[in-house]
Amino acid sequence: MFKKFKFLGLTAALLLALLLAACGGGENTDDSSDNADNGNAEESSGVELGESELEIPYVAWAGALARTPLVQQVLEEVGYTVETTQVEAGAMWSSVANDDASFMTASWLPATHQSYWEQYQDDVEVAGEFVAQAPLALTVPSYMEDVNSIEDLKGNEELGEATEWQIIGIDPGAGIMQNTQTALEEYGLENWTLTSSSEAAMLSELQTKIENEEPIIVPLWKPHWAFAEMDLKMLEDPNEVYGGAGDRIEAIAHKSFKEDSPAAYEVIQRLTEDYNTEMENELLVAINGGAEPADAAAQFLEDNPDLLEKWTKDLGE
Repeated sequence: MFKKFKFLGLTAALLLALLLAACGGGENTDDSSDNADNGNAEESSGVELGESELEIPYVAWAGALARTPLVQQVLEEVGYTVETTQVEAGAMWSSVANDDASFMTASWLPATHQSYWEQYQDDVEVAGEFVAQAPLALTVPSYMEDVNSIEDLKGNEELGEATEWQIIGIDPGAGIMQNTQTALEEYGLENWTLTSSSEAAMLSELQTKIENEEPIIVPLWKPHWAFAEMDLKMLEDPNEVYGGAGDRIEAIAHKSFKEDSPAAYEVIQRLTEDYNTEMENELLVAINGGAEPADAAAQFLEDNPDLLEKWTKDLGE
C-alpha cells in the first residue's frame, strides 16, 4: 500500500513538473515575441534626431549657394528645423567652432582655408567631402593668348596699363583672396593691386569685359558656372600658391555635432558619399539660369527621388 501511494506521489510530482515547464516555455515564448516587437519598433524609428534645431552659416559663393539649400531640404525631410545665415568666411568658421552653428558646407582645405583650420581645428571636424578636387587660380578670358601663367603678369606694362594694374577680387575674408595676396608677394607683382568686391560684382565685371573683349584678371575656382558660360582659362601657378591640383570642399561640423544631432550627421555622411562635381554643376547651371537656389535644390530632389530615399531612410523619429 505504501508503495502504491509512493508511486502515485511520484507521478503527481512528474505531472506538476511538466505543467510548470510548459508554463515556463510559454512565458519564454512571450518574452521573445515582446523582444522581437521591441526590436522592430527600434528599427522603424531609425537614428534619432537629437537636437532638432540646426543652424547652417554660408558665404554667398556659387557652390555654397548650391549645396546649402540641398542639405537643408534633406534635413527638413528627416524632421529637422533648419535656419541658414549668410555670413563672411571668418564668421562661418568661428560660429561652427564656437558651437553657435551646427556645421557648414563650404570648407576649402588644405590651402584656401588653411589659416582658419589652424585657428579652429581643435573644435571642429570634417563631417563629409562634397568635392575631392576643386582647383583655384587667377583666371583670364581665353582670348588673352599671351597670358598663361601668373609669372606672365610680372613687369607686363601693356597688360598692367590696360587693367589699371588691378586684379578684381571677391569678398575680403575669402581664402582665395588671402591666397591671391600671397601670390602677389610670391611672384614679385609689386605693381599689381587686389581689389575687394563680392563674387557677384566680380562676375558682372568679368562678363562686361568679355563682351567688349577687354583684358581682366580675377580669382576663380571650379566647379563654377562661369566656366560653362564663358570661355576662360586658369593661369599656371608654378609655386602652387593656390594648392596645386585643388582643394577639398568639405562639410565642417563642431566636434559635438555627431552626438548632439545623430541623424543630421548621418544625412551629411550619406549625401557627401554621392555628391560630386556633376551634381554641383547641375545645380549651378539651374541657379545661373534664373532659378532661386532653394527651387533648384527642390527640383533636383524631385528629379532624383532615389537619392532622397537613400539619404533619409531609417532616419529621424
